[in-house]
Amino acid sequence: MRILLFFAALGVSAQDYVYFRDRVQPVFLKKRPGHARCVACHIHRVPALEKLSPGATNWTEEQSRKNFQNWRLFTEKLLAAPLKGGTKFHPGGKHFASKDDPEWKTLAAWARGATDKSTGDVRVLQSNSAGDDIHVIDPATNTVVGGITGIEVPHGLVISPDGTRIYVTNEAQVTLDVVESRSFQVIKRIPLSGKPNNVDISKDGKRVYVGIREGTGAVDIIDVASLTNAKSVAVKGEIHNVYVTPDGKHVVAGSIAASTISVIDAATEKLDWTLTLSAGIRPMAFTTNRDGSTKEIIVQLSNYHGLALVDFAARKEIRRFELPDPPGVHKETEGLQGSPSHGLAITPDGKLLWATSKWYDSVMAYSLPDFKLVKVVHVGLHPDWLTIPPDGKHLYVAVAGDDATVVVDNKTFEVVKTIPVGAVPKRVVSGVLR
Repeated sequence: MRILLFFAALGVSAQDYVYFRDRVQPVFLKKRPGHARCVACHIHRVPALEKLSPGATNWTEEQSRKNFQNWRLFTEKLLAAPLKGGTKFHPGGKHFASKDDPEWKTLAAWARGATDKSTGDVRVLQSNSAGDDIHVIDPATNTVVGGITGIEVPHGLVISPDGTRIYVTNEAQVTLDVVESRSFQVIKRIPLSGKPNNVDISKDGKRVYVGIREGTGAVDIIDVASLTNAKSVAVKGEIHNVYVTPDGKHVVAGSIAASTISVIDAATEKLDWTLTLSAGIRPMAFTTNRDGSTKEIIVQLSNYHGLALVDFAARKEIRRFELPDPPGVHKETEGLQGSPSHGLAITPDGKLLWATSKWYDSVMAYSLPDFKLVKVVHVGLHPDWLTIPPDGKHLYVAVAGDDATVVVDNKTFEVVKTIPVGAVPKRVVSGVLR
């Protein structure tokens, strides 16, 4: 009741405060190269920020409300002062070069009345498997607009359904790193049962599933509310990839060593069924029935330049076909890592499937549901993982051998942009960040 009276007295909504607490305050705390943090000065200046408690990395709820009360009276100053070309002089310096800076946009959105229900920004996240960073790409401009640093050997990553967090598997520290999506800062490292590989999240955002590629194999289940490793489900073989089915009812894990697909019931969090194929299980994708239930698992396999189809209800492989060998194109086998075809993506309308070909430095488009070849597009050396943002306009290809993310138009089938990123880019995802 006291909190409600607090907002009523200020004449604002709780949503205004939540946006400030979760989106604006991280900007005040961020350290930028060559700049002092906003908090370092404003614990002594107007508008005031509360002094952090010894050892604390964030404010308490009570301190956040005081910060909110102070800063809501200075919204115009908030926009002009730290911006190059804003006020003539700001003792704290010009932290943002332009109004295109994502952090400045966050400040501007709040000053103009944004709440925690704001629509957010679509972003493509490209992890660099031989580096310690993740590039953040704006698909509207196909330019790098930010980055997540300090995660050495990042592997899998996934965006929470509400867009407020990014979860990254950290091979170097054997943790699941929790990243705040507006500040791009790691706020928690959750210990895992073994070396992680890929990761996915439940449709309601309450559980994160981490494939463990160590020991006998497992899927660790992370409770989002407490940010703890709640459970480890034993499966058959070390896990390479893990996926939540489109209907959210199952968690599907694949093992290279055991050549086995393990299907976990998401409701009971127990192993439901398994299926062993003839080779190691690599990336997977899913088609759906009209009612939204899972129809097929599309599977890429070790040492196979093609795709296998598994009938989900029948729990058996029903078809397999090879990707084409384009005439006159050099077959690249040197330094081949993973399967010759390693990376899948389906357009949001469910009508087009993309698969990578490492042998031919290409991505290949197939129509659905008939799996007919539509187009072969050369993208560069060692194409790996794929993603398609919600609008379905472009395909983003992690081209590991060229340290680039390549953008392909889903209608013209032409490469429209090559974006330099970090060292050996592999996992790439897309979604809305808030």
